[in-house]
Amino acid sequence: MATAATIPSVATATAAALGEVEDEGLLASLFRDRFPEAQWRERPDVGRYLRELSGSGLERLRREPERLAEERAQLLQQTRDLAFANYKTFIRGAECTERIHRLFGDVEASLGRLLDRLPSFQQSCRNFVKEAEEISSNRRMNSLTLNRHTEILEILEIPQLMDTCVRNSYYEEALELAAYVRRLERKYSSIPVIQGIVNEVRQSMQLMLSQLIQQLRTNIQLPACLRVIGYLRRMDVFTEAELRVKFLQARDAWLRSILTAIPNDDPYFHITKTIEASRVHLFDIITQYRAIFSDEDPLLPPAMGEHTVNESAIFHGWVLQKVSQFLQVLETDLYRGIGGHLDSLLGQCMYFGLSFSRVGADFRGQLAPVFQRVAISTFQKAIQETVEKFQEEMNSYMLISAPAILGTSNMPAAVPATQPGTLQPPMVLLDFPPLACFLNNILVAFNDLRLCCPVALAQDVTGALEDALAKVTKIILAFHRAEEAAFSSGEQELFVQFCTVFLEDLVPYLNRCLQVLFPPAQIAQTLGKRMKIL
Repeated sequence: MATAATIPSVATATAAALGEVEDEGLLASLFRDRFPEAQWRERPDVGRYLRELSGSGLERLRREPERLAEERAQLLQQTRDLAFANYKTFIRGAECTERIHRLFGDVEASLGRLLDRLPSFQQSCRNFVKEAEEISSNRRMNSLTLNRHTEILEILEIPQLMDTCVRNSYYEEALELAAYVRRLERKYSSIPVIQGIVNEVRQSMQLMLSQLIQQLRTNIQLPACLRVIGYLRRMDVFTEAELRVKFLQARDAWLRSILTAIPNDDPYFHITKTIEASRVHLFDIITQYRAIFSDEDPLLPPAMGEHTVNESAIFHGWVLQKVSQFLQVLETDLYRGIGGHLDSLLGQCMYFGLSFSRVGADFRGQLAPVFQRVAISTFQKAIQETVEKFQEEMNSYMLISAPAILGTSNMPAAVPATQPGTLQPPMVLLDFPPLACFLNNILVAFNDLRLCCPVALAQDVTGALEDALAKVTKIILAFHRAEEAAFSSGEQELFVQFCTVFLEDLVPYLNRCLQVLFPPAQIAQTLGKRMKIL
């Protein structure tokens, strides 16, 4: 039953809808020139009126224009009455409308200006927000800084505290501060304040390094040396080899300052003071070095591409250099002349070398060549001066009888023996002053040579003496050739005696003196040992 009732209603609605569509099509065809389709479609009352007209009779349609004209006239009259009765209201409404229209124009212009200013205002707002955030961040940082004021102040005062510790020689505290700053640098290396603190602390560390090295350039004792080297090692500035070199350089500078302060006017005084200062201070330096550094420790194997440093060679090279410098100074002063102190000086040098044997630096073997060179050089110089004096004597010598010469003032009284047990010079030489003076000067040279007379100089001394005798022989022959034509028989006899004394007395006596200086048995023993070694 329900289904049957629903079907007619659906059919009715469908028919109404189809009828409405047909009416709209009819109206559109009839009034297509009077009313646009969009107008009456949008206004329902127009459509209803048109549909009402289409359903009216002919009589109504004939009266409809009159009715509409009357209705229009009524509406116009009502409008006029309304306008006349309420004209003030209309005027005020028009004025209000005009004012509103003008105000809306002003509002539109203001809105335009506002829209133009909105981007800059928006940017200003962004800037304000950014500045506000920065201010807020700075405020938080300031608050944090205020809360951490004590800790920050301690960090900022590190450079000043470091400088105070270094200048007052509080090196232990300075090293602790430096270690703390290194930890800060590893954590906060990007912070400019930390970088400034690190740079200032490094400058103070450089000053500390200079002060420690300067202490090594003074008369520092072993305990202080140990402390200074300990500080240098903790600073981790030098490698072990560099630290040894720095230590030796600093101590060497101090030793040089002491040796340079010794007066250099008197060679003997200069060399004796040099020996004493070198023996005492050089021994102290070696003792300090061996107490601080251990050359017996095995070296670490080198890394790839690196070279090993023989640290023990550094010390040995420095000791050799010091010994070489001392031998140089010794030889220079010996050549300058030390008088008759050669034997005592040799004893001091030998004691110096012996004392260094306790530290493995015995250099007594290097002293012998130095003294040998000086001894033979001094002897050769004395022999040369003796020959020159003999030349001068022969240039002014006149062959006269022996009694006349005994009364002259140029006659040497005697040639005394230099030491008990030496040979007595031939007295016959007193008859011939040039030969006596020559022998006297030779004996003086022999006496000087006896102070330091190594067996190794036997050949050199003999050669120098042979050269001197050869020159003397030439001088005698030149004297004979120059004076032979003017010789009388007595002078000729005296000249023969002169030559005989020179040949039979002077030369054999010099040979015996050589045998006293260089005993043949001793020379044979020395040569025999050398041959046995070979």
